[in-house]
Amino acid sequence: MMEERYQELKIAERGAIVSIVAYLALSVAKLFIGNLAGSAALRADGLNNTTDIIASIAVLIGLRLARRPADDDHPYGHWKAETVASMVTSFIMLAVGLEVLYSAITKLIEGESVAPDPIAGYTAIASTFVMVAVYIYNRNLAKKIKSGALMAAAKDNLSDAWTSIGAAIAIFGSAFGMPWLDGLTAVIVALLILKTAIEIFRESAFSLSDGFNEEKLEEYKQAVLSINGVESVRTIKARNYGANTFVDVVIWTAPEMTVKHSHEITEEVEEMLLENFNVFDTKVHVEPSDIILPE
Repeated sequence: MMEERYQELKIAERGAIVSIVAYLALSVAKLFIGNLAGSAALRADGLNNTTDIIASIAVLIGLRLARRPADDDHPYGHWKAETVASMVTSFIMLAVGLEVLYSAITKLIEGESVAPDPIAGYTAIASTFVMVAVYIYNRNLAKKIKSGALMAAAKDNLSDAWTSIGAAIAIFGSAFGMPWLDGLTAVIVALLILKTAIEIFRESAFSLSDGFNEEKLEEYKQAVLSINGVESVRTIKARNYGANTFVDVVIWTAPEMTVKHSHEITEEVEEMLLENFNVFDTKVHVEPSDIILPE
């Protein structure tokens, strides 16, 4: 299973590379056309895409680090590098969102108004379609291989699509005598970027601090209890390393049970959690049910 997971992370790198290529092409096009057409909104969108290149590179590095096998310093492997990449992405998105918000509010206060060439608006619309396509590709790939870092990148792709829509509205609005649309739309887009950044940060911070969904943990417990020979589940803990779930469980069995039989039960627990819940690794400790616990 470990080799299979390494291959899945290798596949996830395709999504990061697709994002990098798309952002490179779009940032060059937006900055060039934005300057040519006199569109501040499109130039800002292009600068936003240049920061996305850095975020995508961070995701790519994180995925490649996660593929490194376990060593003396990392006995559980380097899986968490994937989650760290997600957190880095959230920081970059947060910085971009704050910058866009500041610029938008400043523009609203100062009342700046420039009517750019319509080609800038058409460029923003074309960019929207490109980013939606990249988002769908990365989202589906992330779900298929269960990659948190790639899913974070996909959410960033969607935020960029919204940014381009905002830029298009602002550009065409300015051309039709509504300059206030530029600043207002930019504020809305900035808030969307900040919201996505905070969501990604919460998810990655929760995982890095070994947080785990209580409802899912209860599902694991009930599934273990359903196995014949398990009298009780004394403790059960779980944590995520990247997209991989590790479970530690202590079960009670009949005190007269043979070592061979109890070993067979531990194997059944491991296989059941793997098949039913895709748990990457399970450690099972067996204790006799008549053990006296300290008060």
